[in-house]
Amino acid sequence: MATDAMSVKACTRGLGIGWKKACTLALSACRHLTYGDLARLHHVRVLGVDEHKWKHVREDGTQSFVTAIVDLTPQIDGTGTASLLDMVPRRSADAFGDWLAARPQRFRDTAKTLTMDGYSGYAKAASEQVSKARQVMAPFHVVHLAAGKLDLCRQRIQNETLGHRGRAGDPLYGIRRAMLTRRSLITPKRAKRLDAVLTAQECVAVQVMCSLRRSSPPVTRRWPGDGEKQMFKLIKRIKSGIHKGLTELATLGRTLWHKRPRSWRTSTLARPMGRSMGRSRRSTDG
Repeated sequence: MATDAMSVKACTRGLGIGWKKACTLALSACRHLTYGDLARLHHVRVLGVDEHKWKHVREDGTQSFVTAIVDLTPQIDGTGTASLLDMVPRRSADAFGDWLAARPQRFRDTAKTLTMDGYSGYAKAASEQVSKARQVMAPFHVVHLAAGKLDLCRQRIQNETLGHRGRAGDPLYGIRRAMLTRRSLITPKRAKRLDAVLTAQECVAVQVMCSLRRSSPPVTRRWPGDGEKQMFKLIKRIKSGIHKGLTELATLGRTLWHKRPRSWRTSTLARPMGRSMGRSRRSTDG
């Protein structure tokens, strides 16, 4: 199936076996490739964890989310791409904690950095099982958090000014996608429309949130120190003393200040996990 890119149906016909037998053999082979080589865990220094929605259908009582654990070491060292280590059912502290506890002590001692989103459950599990590893938030999730607050601000101003949720033809509703898109990817026509809406007096709060998101310092592997300084200044500026009309910005500042790493160690050495999880970065500025 993998080598010749054959479908299950084609394999069953070629081998003269049933569908269930073919799937059983394929699953057995995948398990052997995934778990058969214990050496794959020996040099994992940068570990990434994130949730993934396994299905998008009506709930039937089974778990929709899985916890994905990724080895980011080759990507950080520039020797290759990130590799998936395992996927376990559920998105919880126990799911990640039990997985870490089942790994050899050598693996837990070798892991020096854990990059994740803002979910406290993963942080709790990491603190209990790999307490010496520094925990960082991936740049993708920092930008995504800011984008979420921007969207909440837009929805609030929409309701305050027009008294209803966004509809086709409403100014703020019409630019919702443009606000979450890189400036370099916006056409001149859409950029003009964006500026026309945001310069309105009633949209000042949205304009401030949009400007803040676009001014987030770039996080790169080449200049990590400069990125740390810029991010620290940005978070310190918005964590307090914010005008009462910018509630989403104040919440964002408090959240980022609370999530900041000890001794101000940020995730500038870790590329966004979203890329490894198959997510698109087209609409982010990170």
